[in-house]
Amino acid sequence: METEKAIAALGALAQESRLNVFRTLVRAGPQGVAAGELADTLDLAPATLSFHLKELRQAGLVRCERRGRTRRYSPDFECMNALLGYLTANCCQGLEGAGQSGSSCDC
Repeated sequence: METEKAIAALGALAQESRLNVFRTLVRAGPQGVAAGELADTLDLAPATLSFHLKELRQAGLVRCERRGRTRRYSPDFECMNALLGYLTANCCQGLEGAGQSGSSCDC
């Protein structure tokens, strides 16, 4: 993942409602959640939810699939895993014993 994409994803998640939306979608899994159900679950007005979903989509964290008149949103696990990989890519480098069997770091 490029630094700019990581910054965009982290920026999108750095807001309470968006983080709650994303975590709810992650819990739901790849099948996603209908927008109306998501709004009800999180007690968000449809316009507010739409704004937050737009931000998450622009950051690449959320996908949208239209099914008839319904939109289902799901997390983009590939992007999420790339972000986690980016954040942990250099974990424990330079620490004595890091990476050795039985050792642990506080990452």
